[in-house]
Amino acid sequence: MIGRTAIALLSVIVLSYTGLAWANLNRFGGGEGAVDLAERPYAEDGAVDLLLIGNDSRNDKEGNPLPESVLRELRTTYESGDLTDTMILVRIPNGGQRASAVSFPRDTLVDMGEFGKHKLTEAFSRAKNAEAEKLQEQGLSDPKEIEKKAREAGRNFLISTIEDISGAGIDHYAEVNLLGFYEVTKAVGGVEVCLKEPVDDSEWSGAVFPAGPQTIQGADALAFVRQRHGLTNELDRVTRQKVFMSALVGKVLSAGTLANPARLTDLVSAVERSVVLDDKLANDILGFASQLQGIAGGDVEFHTAPVHFVGESGEEDVTIQVPEVRQFVANLLLPPAERARKEQQQAQQAAAREDTTVSVFNASGETGLAGRVLEEVGTAGFTTGGSANADSRASSLIYHAPGDQAAAQQLAEMLGGVEIAESTNLSAGNLEVYLGDDYAGPGADFAGRQSVRLDGLRRAPVQAQAPDTADEEPITANGVPCVY
Repeated sequence: MIGRTAIALLSVIVLSYTGLAWANLNRFGGGEGAVDLAERPYAEDGAVDLLLIGNDSRNDKEGNPLPESVLRELRTTYESGDLTDTMILVRIPNGGQRASAVSFPRDTLVDMGEFGKHKLTEAFSRAKNAEAEKLQEQGLSDPKEIEKKAREAGRNFLISTIEDISGAGIDHYAEVNLLGFYEVTKAVGGVEVCLKEPVDDSEWSGAVFPAGPQTIQGADALAFVRQRHGLTNELDRVTRQKVFMSALVGKVLSAGTLANPARLTDLVSAVERSVVLDDKLANDILGFASQLQGIAGGDVEFHTAPVHFVGESGEEDVTIQVPEVRQFVANLLLPPAERARKEQQQAQQAAAREDTTVSVFNASGETGLAGRVLEEVGTAGFTTGGSANADSRASSLIYHAPGDQAAAQQLAEMLGGVEIAESTNLSAGNLEVYLGDDYAGPGADFAGRQSVRLDGLRRAPVQAQAPDTADEEPITANGVPCVY
């Protein structure tokens, strides 16, 4: 539900342009729903990063169940799972002249440390439920206090998980539930969308629309962004959400909204009732707004994080290569023209990895190390060969055939700076990795694999380089493209 999760950003943009209702801004923060990020310093990574979350919760922002009458209006039932339907990282480079929003598909499989490997949509709920169980074991009995502390733990774990995947240090957090999305789309008078074909998903999401352009709001808008059945895969759903979000940005920034005090007041009220903000943002929303004053509708780009489908058609797993995603997110800080100039280099690097077969030999004596490292190598985009044990050695080394030094260097950097050496015994396109006693790269820590650990990223941002795969043409807040 990308549209609903962007409301905090959009409302700030609106208010920064109009100066209207500044007195109402203090109503957004504090209270039971605030997220405490006071102890997390701003990450010095060249941008202000805002994580926007669309929560599938059937509760209000204070955690109270929505009435049955409201659930009927939303065309849903009370099924409290606290799944995060939408996760968007908004990057605003220092100077605030443009912004980029990156959507992370909810079904993306990620490593969650102590919880194992699960879909990204479950990160919040798994951490929340684990914290609630721990609090009860510690003797806390007040349901409201347990709910508050457990939700805080869920939010912080989700923030850390997105930081790990993206390499960005998240500075702010905003969360909106089903009711908030419903109310905000009505407050702006609906959003224009366009479908290439008619839709009838009445059995599941309630999405029933004709082909062509149309304006939707409330429950119809909710159905539009929630539909999953009848679409090719998760990316089709994300594309819908992106075009809805871009149209919503355009609507909020349009003269019909900016010049309409009643509509602006409705929008502020809707945000107040449904948006959860972190403490820093709630207490300094004017300062945050000042960073966005140079952003016009067309200067907000909407992207999807690079993902890969693994498995049989119709039953694919959505997977990511963490280094690829981190490079992609880092590149969003580059001017668009510079990003475009790097596309050829990106394609060459990706092709080189795909055309290179890597075999891994365990010369460290640590059980299972070669297999774990080979898995990491495959995740980084190389073709995987075999793994086996080898005679003990102190230092790790990568052997490459003559002419394959560039591919070996890519692999060496991915494995944490392993030395490389040429070998005439290897045929072109093959690399051999020998893991010595000194190896400390990805896969070395069995309890918490290095490539997915949930610490340190805020202090060591990824340098902006070309991502491994080119992104699709970005969607901006100008125009209404037709989608499936």
